[in-house]
Amino acid sequence: MLNEQIRDKEVRLIDSDGTQLGIVPGKDALKMADDKKLDLVKISPTAKPPVCKIMDYSKFKFDQAKREKEARKKQKTVDIKELRLSPNIDKHDVNVKVKKASEFLQDGDKVKITIRFRGRELGHTEVAYGILHDFADQVSAYGVVEKPPKMEAKSMAMFLAPKL
Repeated sequence: MLNEQIRDKEVRLIDSDGTQLGIVPGKDALKMADDKKLDLVKISPTAKPPVCKIMDYSKFKFDQAKREKEARKKQKTVDIKELRLSPNIDKHDVNVKVKKASEFLQDGDKVKITIRFRGRELGHTEVAYGILHDFADQVSAYGVVEKPPKMEAKSMAMFLAPKL
């Protein structure tokens, strides 16, 4: 609440520089704020009597939005990048995927490596375990295995997280 919205008989008033002015009638507090060409803002409405402060409300809102934007800027969102392989992938193709995965891990993203099985390939899941373990060994300089290889329907997935 601010300015005319505050209809309390008495308020505990804090000046714009932070000094306490004590308990003042509500109308007098509003008049003091008008004299200084500032706003009267209710800070703590549940207190007895309510606490109000004389401040430039628009500047306060601007500074608050600026602080929130700065906090969001410093925040890092972690994305999950997915790389798909097949059980009969060649060594060179694996190396290309390893290179891409290491780039993702260096950027701070998590990587999900999936191997999709089609038809009779489902009978040879041990080959996929070997491929994924070799893959994890090759990117071990940049990332660690977050979730080991696990079968999910017709695919096997493994998650890698960047090293801290």
